[in-house]
Amino acid sequence: MPLKKRLHIDIPVRLTDVKAVFSISALAFEGDLPASIFHLQLIKGDIADWKAASEVVAVFHTNAGHVTLNDNSYNADRNVATGNPYKKLVADLMKRGVKVELCGATARAHKWGNVDLLPGIEVNTDAMARTTQLVQEGFVKITE
Repeated sequence: MPLKKRLHIDIPVRLTDVKAVFSISALAFEGDLPASIFHLQLIKGDIADWKAASEVVAVFHTNAGHVTLNDNSYNADRNVATGNPYKKLVADLMKRGVKVELCGATARAHKWGNVDLLPGIEVNTDAMARTTQLVQEGFVKITE
């Protein structure tokens, strides 16, 4: 059996309050998992471990807007018949307290309406305005 390698954390981070907005314009992958979703899961796990207060917002826009679509709309937009492979991951993030939003400019460009979205997804004016607003309110911007 191979020896387990030890990892020493040189800079431990422990926060009491987290205000973060993830600006997600495209999907990059960690294996088959979108890195943005992995990173959202990671910070929500940290927040739970720290018992920290938090507000985490994920703004999907541009080439990542399709993540917010229901199965029928996803199939039509992506020209597939598989349904939205991200819907359970998004629902889990929302259950863990992540506010998930879609850019209104992206929705308009694709001719998506609210009926096309997964339950609980809110539409903002546009990703740039919303991200600016949240940064001005003290959120840290994380670009994915």
